[in-house]
Amino acid sequence: MPICFLCNRKIDQTRIGRTDVCPFCNADLHCCLNCRHYDAGAYNQCRESQAERIIDKERANFCDYFFPREAASIQSTTSAAAKANPLDALFGKSQKTKQPQKNPPSWKQ
Repeated sequence: MPICFLCNRKIDQTRIGRTDVCPFCNADLHCCLNCRHYDAGAYNQCRESQAERIIDKERANFCDYFFPREAASIQSTTSAAAKANPLDALFGKSQKTKQPQKNPPSWKQ
């Protein structure tokens, strides 16, 4: 069952047309963010290599490769900072940011 990218509710439609909108939040359903092929880390943010580049990922488009994402295909989104924390612990970086020195040493000539 397809879901909406904006409100994350299940949509009871089996086929999604280009002009269809979410009945709950009125977001476009035939858009990249609702597609199974959407991947923020992929080239043009799409795993389908033959798809044309779409600039606005939230708006309806004419992509022939659109296939609605299912509720089970949602990946958990984590920030880059959350992903970096295990590496910081591994390489010994402290959690605190380094404070700049209040009085930098002056060089006497």
